[in-house]
Amino acid sequence: MARTNNVTELIISGLFQDPEVQRACFAVFLPVYLATVVGNGLIVLMVRVSKSLRSPMYFFLSHLSLVEISYSSTVVSKFITDLLVKIKTISLEGCVAQIFFFHFFGVAEIFLLTVMAYDRYVAICKPLHCTTIMSQSLCHHLVAASWLGGFVHSMGQIIITLQLSFCSPNVIDHYFCDLHPLFKLACTDTSVEGVIVLANSGLISVFSFLLLVSSYVVILVNLRNHSAEGRRKALSTCASHITVVVLFFGPAIFLYMRPPSTFTEDKLVAVFYTVVTPMLNPIIYTLRNAEVKVALKRLCIKLNPSTEKRV
Repeated sequence: MARTNNVTELIISGLFQDPEVQRACFAVFLPVYLATVVGNGLIVLMVRVSKSLRSPMYFFLSHLSLVEISYSSTVVSKFITDLLVKIKTISLEGCVAQIFFFHFFGVAEIFLLTVMAYDRYVAICKPLHCTTIMSQSLCHHLVAASWLGGFVHSMGQIIITLQLSFCSPNVIDHYFCDLHPLFKLACTDTSVEGVIVLANSGLISVFSFLLLVSSYVVILVNLRNHSAEGRRKALSTCASHITVVVLFFGPAIFLYMRPPSTFTEDKLVAVFYTVVTPMLNPIIYTLRNAEVKVALKRLCIKLNPSTEKRV
């Protein structure tokens, strides 16, 4: 474990200090979290049982939904329970574990979004070779590489953290454990570690975002050669993906590509990408997707046959 002096437990300051506001947040965020788990869980289940959702796009989408459930649960489950207690505590080991899984699932999501952009590029720009290029074997390898990339990134973050020694005070000015708030509790100067984290987290976000933007520019240029119906279908799926990319990368780049601060606005931005965005993803992907709507309807009938008469 990290070389500590007298810190074995940390106090989390939380999002707000007013007990009434915290109870109101609990009433808001609990349904949001449950909707995240149920919505993304339905997508995973639909892709697994539906024969019409066998394309690489839905295979990647099911893994993205699995990541969303895990990513949100890493932070939100404890955040919600902390809203009901006066003193919010976490062990140093638990804090490091939360940092590990938060970055593991976060970077895995970045790589999965990049893989999904590549799949859209192949499907739209090379339709005649799509089946050959996006083989089942390649899809599994790309997903495995995304999970492995998240693990390698997160291990790098944790190795940096474990080299630090921590002193009092032991209060983290955030509502969950992250690297910059934890660095402020270190007994030594952490400017070098801060630069490494910036390079590790911030640059991954920026480069991946630029790669995604470039891929969609290429896709949009190639759409000029498609029929009106082809352009409509392609833009429908691409619009969903682009919306998710902007919602995820925007706040992440805002927080990790500049000097850290303790402003409440920063915490609210973090709430957006840890609590709100994972809930929006299943809505965004299913709102304009006829195939997913049909699969969801069939799944509801299969789970509850009595609904068939009402559908």
